[in-house]
Amino acid sequence: MKEHKTVSTAHNEDYRILIRSVSEQFEHTEPLPAEETDKIELMTYGSFLKKAGSYYISYKETETIGFAGCTTTIKIAEDGSRVALLRFGKVNTQLVIQRDYRNICYYETEVGPITLGVTGDGIACDLSEPAGGTAKFSYLLDADDPTALINRTTLEIQVEKVK
Repeated sequence: MKEHKTVSTAHNEDYRILIRSVSEQFEHTEPLPAEETDKIELMTYGSFLKKAGSYYISYKETETIGFAGCTTTIKIAEDGSRVALLRFGKVNTQLVIQRDYRNICYYETEVGPITLGVTGDGIACDLSEPAGGTAKFSYLLDADDPTALINRTTLEIQVEKVK
């Protein structure tokens, strides 16, 4: 099992953002050994607001997880029906997560762009403005190839006003 923990001070905004991510790889429906599980914990500062029925959490990435020069925005529908993970900068990523629905999404890597299938497992949103709160969601990633590995990622995001 690989574990990464980091504290980022890429920019100082009004909210402390704590992101816990657990990614597991599967070969079809069989989980791979525990050492194939990747855990990341990131604490950073950024912005949080509610606009038009969605919460927006934005922060600048650092080199720690390989996305320095990028800004990530996580858009979560207030009713928990949809999450969009948007990364812009040196690489661009747009993942749209809807429960029990498979979206085809664009994902840029260091070696070039790929298209991924993204199927939402579950979305829970307990956020409020200006206080913050917690959101949790999980999704399956597939490379549109029945022989490819499947990645299940669970993200828990805590947002807390600090100023």
